[in-house]
Amino acid sequence: MNINIDRINELYRKSQSVGLTEEEKEEQAYLRSEYIKAIRKNLRGTLDNVSFVNPDGSITKAGDKKKNN
Repeated sequence: MNINIDRINELYRKSQSVGLTEEEKEEQAYLRSEYIKAIRKNLRGTLDNVSFVNPDGSITKAGDKKKNN
């Protein structure tokens, strides 16, 4: 993951200075989409561990609320 972030940043800096080739633009788009997928997966894992205390005192996990809707 860290290598991807470094490469994304490298491509960004290059795009600001001299521009990117079409191949580099495609690589940048791919790396960004993979990074976003990883962030979403991490966020989902975190939210699945969140619990809510209902007014009646019962506890419901966030993942259970998602399944009920």
